Amino acid sequence: MKKQLNHATSSTGELPPPPAKRIRRNKTICCCNSPRPPFLSAHSTFSWFDEDIWSEIAKFLDGKSLIMLAATNRWFRRAIMDDAIWKFVCLRDLQVPSPPPVAFKWSKLYTSAFDGSHSYKFRQQEKHIDWMRIGAFFFDSPVAFLTERLNFPEDLKKEESREKMLQSHGCCFLDNIKPGIWIAGTMQTLDARHIELFLCEGYQNGSWEYEVVGSHDVKKRADGATGSIFDVKHLESSSTAAVFDYKSWIGKQNDWQPKAMIAFHAVAVNTNLQENEGLHVKYQAMRAGPDGEVVSIRISQQLL
Repeated sequence: MKKQLNHATSSTGELPPPPAKRIRRNKTICCCNSPRPPFLSAHSTFSWFDEDIWSEIAKFLDGKSLIMLAATNRWFRRAIMDDAIWKFVCLRDLQVPSPPPVAFKWSKLYTSAFDGSHSYKFRQQEKHIDWMRIGAFFFDSPVAFLTERLNFPEDLKKEESREKMLQSHGCCFLDNIKPGIWIAGTMQTLDARHIELFLCEGYQNGSWEYEVVGSHDVKKRADGATGSIFDVKHLESSSTAAVFDYKSWIGKQNDWQPKAMIAFHAVAVNTNLQENEGLHVKYQAMRAGPDGEVVSIRISQQLL
């Protein structure tokens, strides 16, 4: 031992410096291949993937990512385009409960809800409109309550004629609403449509048109242009109460940007107005044919 130590010392009798530490080199990141079970031949397909696992992974992806994954190969296309996955993603992104049976694939419903087609004029796709998405709500019952006010009249009677209700209370009931998911937006008006509307032939060929179901004038200064749609069945629910608490969401007096509030079974918009002499309020509905269900509702206001 002593010999070895003496041999390692320098001529000055001092120990040499310790050897420099070896620098570790990071390995280059390489693409990895999924392991292939030994019993599969080189020509085997992706059928050995666990489809249940990919179905669960897909539930955490957005629509664009799902389409990109489905374009990878045939196996992923078959797995990812499963209607159950798109139903889950659609309900998740719209934040609504599961509706009654629908007439279209959920992948198509998701596309019509999120592809931006609502931002263009009907049958004039080259003309853009200033349409702002509010969100989605849900009709459990076939009766809607429409109003241009944000307080519920206690003395309201459904037996009153629509014209009388509009003149005295600024509201009305609308029957034969198509149940299910509705998507709401605003373009200086409250615009709501059933999620299936854009996919229906009657809408696409223009045979379904809006009709005026009621109108009235507010012959005094209006602080704001307001429109609200409620599912009658849930008028007194706790979530709907947030819509009637308008002071919490309509914005300050000098804020001219439209404000909106959406609940599970209701939606409302408000735009503060400058000096005016009143409003003309119009309620419109689109039906799926002459005697069909209501599939779209609009509440609009014009200054007098």
